[in-house]
Amino acid sequence: MFLVALPLCLGIALASGAPLLAGIFAGVLGGIVVGTLGGSAISVSGPAAGLTVIVASGIADIGSYAGFLTAVLLAGLLQIVLGFVRAGAVVHFVPACVVRGMLAAIGLILILKQIPHALGVDIDFEGDESFAHEGGNTFTDLIEGVMSARPGAVLVFVVALLALLAWNRLGPRVLGGLLPAPLVAVLAGTLVHVGLETWWPAAALEASHRVGIPVLTGLSDLADALPFPDFGRLFDPAVLRMALSLGLVASVESLLSVEAADRLDPLRRMTSMNRELKAQGVANVLAGLVGALPITAVIVRSSANATAGARTRLSAILHGVLLLVAALFLAPVLQHIPLAALAAVLIAMGWKLTRPGLLLEQARRGLDQSLPFGATIVAILLTDLLVGVLFGIAVGVYFVVRSNFHSALVITRDGENLLIRFAKDVSFLNKPTLVSTFAEVPEGTHVLIDGTRAQFVDHDILECIEEFLETAPRRGIHVDVRRSQASMNAMFKEEAA
Repeated sequence: MFLVALPLCLGIALASGAPLLAGIFAGVLGGIVVGTLGGSAISVSGPAAGLTVIVASGIADIGSYAGFLTAVLLAGLLQIVLGFVRAGAVVHFVPACVVRGMLAAIGLILILKQIPHALGVDIDFEGDESFAHEGGNTFTDLIEGVMSARPGAVLVFVVALLALLAWNRLGPRVLGGLLPAPLVAVLAGTLVHVGLETWWPAAALEASHRVGIPVLTGLSDLADALPFPDFGRLFDPAVLRMALSLGLVASVESLLSVEAADRLDPLRRMTSMNRELKAQGVANVLAGLVGALPITAVIVRSSANATAGARTRLSAILHGVLLLVAALFLAPVLQHIPLAALAAVLIAMGWKLTRPGLLLEQARRGLDQSLPFGATIVAILLTDLLVGVLFGIAVGVYFVVRSNFHSALVITRDGENLLIRFAKDVSFLNKPTLVSTFAEVPEGTHVLIDGTRAQFVDHDILECIEEFLETAPRRGIHVDVRRSQASMNAMFKEEAA
């Protein structure tokens, strides 16, 4: 987890226009604080790629990074309040097929985004999840990566991937699973790169294609790199607006990621979303105080955690501790790790999330499940996580409304008899069908309106029925209304004898 999180934290900080150490310390707090206080067993928190645009624009709008840190602190307080008012339940309104689509989309993004890094062409920052970026998009990056592939990077990637696959099969029998396969893959790729530096310098990768952790010469460097929040701007309207945006977006992204992580948990444990919101809030308050980037639960690192075999929160906590140790003491060593070796780990993880068998299984569930699933994948690939999930929810809601629309009214004709039966709930969406049905009833017809199953009937529907009851005798139409003592609706409730 640490090896995957380190370049992601650095890349997100770079893209956000924040100090590199701000990204690392966000990972430290996300691991240690959220891992300790949060409720999820395998979810991992840290700086999020989905917030890079908000962070970059926030720093520019507020005018200083210190002022932005004040907004981060206030956003954390807002999340704590949301946790206490039990706002975490909102995530349960997201359909399961949309969550599955989100996981599959993340898997595809990992594969598509990491291929250029595997080829030694690092156009986009590590950890970016958006489709478009300055100067291109995911597909143009793929084309440029293929056209400009570097032999050294390809060799590192291939060796790391083969080591990963081999260790997945042999590791448990060799050392009882003591060394995780991703760690073996990174070690193998790093050793290949060290060999290239020694025997084939022309193919060796520059520093820009390796983990770029900054080297600290002392604690004074740390204090200079991470400023304190500007409390003088605590009530600045720009700061308050940014705090509100950060608090809400970070909360939604965290809840969605934790919901998805629960589905990856082999033990199928359910996280308390309100507890998770409080933990995220505490971490963001501390992030604002120490100069770190805002924190959310992140599905990429959570997926990596599950894939690596995590079972408890100790994994997230220890990865945070390792990030802290790395920032303080291990920078010269970690700078040898090539991004191509990490790409092998992330591509293998992406394959597990989106392998064809999972896609086929979802397709067999029917259109009401497969279309929201597919819509979520496409929308996330072409936009970002939150927009894609909202689009998937909208498609899912369409199917719910469509299903209720068709089942709310049952209209049966038999010669001169017409039966109109109301289901449990009838909304205004059914009014056009009912109006046209009443208008087309011929003279001499016997109409039976059965409301015995009706519980909720929209006021517009009731008015339509009353108008028909009033005009039917003049049209030579006989109408009976079937009522029941069990009905929850006043029009169809039969009075007790």
